[in-house]
This record gives sequence, C-alpha cells and structure tokens, in this order.
Amino acid sequence: MRALLALALSALLAGCSTQALLADALAAQGQDEEQDLQLAREASAFYLKLSESVLREQPGHSALAGAVAGGFTQYAYAFVAFEAERLESQNLKAALAQRQRAEALYARAQAHALRALEARQSGFAQALATGVPTLQADQLGLAYWGAAAWAARISLAKDRPEIVADLPLALHLAQAAWQRDPSWGAGDLASLMGTLEAARPGGSAAQAAQYFERARQLAGGRKAGVFVAQAEALATQDRDAFESLLRQALAVAAQHPNLANAVMRERAQWLLDTLDERF
Repeated sequence: MRALLALALSALLAGCSTQALLADALAAQGQDEEQDLQLAREASAFYLKLSESVLREQPGHSALAGAVAGGFTQYAYAFVAFEAERLESQNLKAALAQRQRAEALYARAQAHALRALEARQSGFAQALATGVPTLQADQLGLAYWGAAAWAARISLAKDRPEIVADLPLALHLAQAAWQRDPSWGAGDLASLMGTLEAARPGGSAAQAAQYFERARQLAGGRKAGVFVAQAEALATQDRDAFESLLRQALAVAAQHPNLANAVMRERAQWLLDTLDERF
C-alpha cells in the first residue's frame, strides 16, 4: 500500500506514462486478498476513489475498469446492502437510506463496466439490447461485473419498473460471458447464471440448480458464496435445504479463509441466526 501511495503521488506530478503504470498497479491491487473485513472496508473507499480518478485519465484501461466495477459491486454487497438488510427490523428509515446508497453504488459499477465495454467494442449497447453479443476474452471480467452489478441493482429496485425491465439485458450480458467461457471466475460466472435463471420470469429451478452444481465443481469446494447464492435463489421455501446449504458455506469459509469467504461466512451466519424470521 505504501508503494501504491507513492506511485499515486508521482502520477499527480508526472505525465501519462506514470498514470498508465498507476492504472496497472491499481488494477492488480484490486485482485489482492485481504482477510480482515474491517480493514478491507476501511481501505476500499480510498482504493475506489483513487482508481476512479485514474480511470477518468485512462478511460481505455479495461483491466482497471473491470477492477473498479468489481470493487464497487463488492463494496456495495458486503458493506452497504447487507447493512440495509440487518437494519430493516430495527430502523426502517436507516435501512432505506442504506438500500438507496447500495443501489447507487451498483449503478456506478454497472456504468463503469458498460462504458468500458462500449469503448472496447463500438455498438455494444445496441447489440446487448437486441440479443447476446459476442465478447473477446479480455471483456469477460467487465461483462461479469456489469451483469452482477446490474442484477443486484434490480434486486433493490423492485418498486421501480423502469429498472426491473432491464433484467433481460443483465441476463444477455451474463449469457455473453457464459458463451465465451463458462468456467470464468472458477465458478463465479456459473453461480451468477444460477441466480439469474432463478430470478428471471419463467426461469427454470432445475436449470438454475445445474448452474450451481457447475459452480461448485469449478470452485473445487473453495468458495462459500456458491452455497449462499444457491440457498437464497432456490431454497427459500425449504428450511432444511436452506440451513444445510448455509452450514456448508460456513464449513468452506472455515477451511479456506480469504476475503470473499469471510464476507459469505458473515452473511451465512446472519441468515442462520434469523432462520425463524424466514420460515
């Protein structure tokens, strides 16, 4: 982090070449693992604001755009939307404020991803509106985070039909990534496909279950998020299945400590603690 700060200062004083180096460093920094949730939360705001500023100066840097889109999506999910859910039974006004903030952060992530995809491939937005566009390998991260942020935003805006109506577009974006590389993200994309299949009107629970099974295989038993996603997408009417999936998530998180699993461990435990309110 100290080296990153020094590079950031240099970039403010130097030209485009240093800014390009900083963009590379920030894109790589976004992939670092941090197991302490509180530390991750405190560091994220600085990282996201700095990255966004650099991205404005280096708009063609696809890797940084993907890291920024992913960073805003993960921050909104782990620290804002989740807090809104926990506040809902205690303080509706505070919960609403957090939910609105999460939606705005998801929209920000979505915009970064779509802007970069359009810059990389002129006419991408139009292609997305009419079907499933073709992606290049270096667009997969942008497509994944764009679709994930879009879907998460829609889930928080169920009272806003103009946003909910975009669900087919989010699905097209995820499908584009799936057609290019179903194994992308070691199960992350397959898990997103399962969630979207379960959420879309007329979606197939059996097909969603197949996506989640593929996600578990690709993750190699190392990602707690697959089990949490499946519980929330497919098991909300089956207490035993819901609880079993969440306990599997806790076991995976304990065996494979990292930031993503720490986030999912916290969510899985909260969902278990509030089981009686759900069933």
